[in-house]
Amino acid sequence: MIAARLLIYPVVGVISGVLATGALAKPAKAKSSSARRASVTAAVAKPDGATPKVDWQVIKVGLRDYLSVDNIARFYGLLGNVESTSKTVVLNNGRNQLQVTLESREAVINGLRNWLCFPVIAQDGKFLVSRIDLAKTIEPQLRPQMLPHPDKVQTVVLDAGHGGFDKGAVSSYGTEKEYALDVARRLRPLLQAKGFKVMLTRENDVFLPLELRARIANATRDSIFVSLHFNATSNTAANGFEIFSLTPRGAPSTADDALALSFVNMQAGSAVDAQSFALSASVYHSMLGHIPDFDRGIKRARFAVLRHTKIPAILVEGGFLSEVSDSKLVANPLWRQKLARALCLGIENYRDVAEKKQRPMLAADYWAQNANEISVLDLAQPPARLDTLPATGTIAVAIPESDPNREP
Repeated sequence: MIAARLLIYPVVGVISGVLATGALAKPAKAKSSSARRASVTAAVAKPDGATPKVDWQVIKVGLRDYLSVDNIARFYGLLGNVESTSKTVVLNNGRNQLQVTLESREAVINGLRNWLCFPVIAQDGKFLVSRIDLAKTIEPQLRPQMLPHPDKVQTVVLDAGHGGFDKGAVSSYGTEKEYALDVARRLRPLLQAKGFKVMLTRENDVFLPLELRARIANATRDSIFVSLHFNATSNTAANGFEIFSLTPRGAPSTADDALALSFVNMQAGSAVDAQSFALSASVYHSMLGHIPDFDRGIKRARFAVLRHTKIPAILVEGGFLSEVSDSKLVANPLWRQKLARALCLGIENYRDVAEKKQRPMLAADYWAQNANEISVLDLAQPPARLDTLPATGTIAVAIPESDPNREP
């Protein structure tokens, strides 16, 4: 079922945030069951090498750790508000944007739809986001350049889904296996022109077991893995793009409606799942930045090709062959060339993040670039904050101290 896009809501309260740069440390657990919150010290890198302290206030709810939205806002230097009707928090500093909604796993991060591992909850009048989502979903998008990336990204392993007797999704125009291989072949020379080495898991219409595809990827060095697919469902109205990386250990996949703890604990994670998520975001921003289509979101799954791959890995779903408009577009060679170009620029974008430690291009950046426009938002003078919120229908977000000399 396709959920509607989230919208940015009007301001009813403003937070002033304290910007902290550097590596995000994993918050520690509370010291005792009686202590609902624990002050955790994290090292924050500064240009001069100093390491001031940042306090993360970890809140234990059941078996999971959470952090409040105002704590997150303070760390990333975000201004925020709470929308009074739908309980939506919007944080924005003109550079990064985060929007979360109470009791929902849907979020908007830097303009695109995301699926959190766990729903946002409320306690003591505060919105709470799980620590897993902070480390594995939010940080890889707001500061992907701070993740520990390999020194170089030299090789791209392109995996054209299905093949041989496995046709994959089918439309009246063609099959998923044909389209996936065609996009891989179109993408290869584009990547080579950018200086990448490119390996295809299959060059022809042959069937490859999923484990073999992952084994091919794992045999490469300084590399990433991109599996190319097209979607299909019994709901013929379903359309749009979506992209997947591996579900973190201890979390449900996006398609899981309920969290089965025994199932989750059996599932291994990946040492590079945060990097894979950053790769997903870089590629997805380019896809939607170049091709207008419905945004189904950046998602998590435990597909075999992601589960068995030890390098940063993603799975791209480039539209629905079961939907009339999408299937016509995918059948057009010029459209598939356009998709290949968007994927190439997204992969190059990730390489720049990993190697040059520069901020990634977002969909909005591509839109402005394509329109030959430059949009500048000057927040040197932050908007005046509101001292009070409406008496009803709101959840308060704490206002951090604004003293510039205050240690965060």
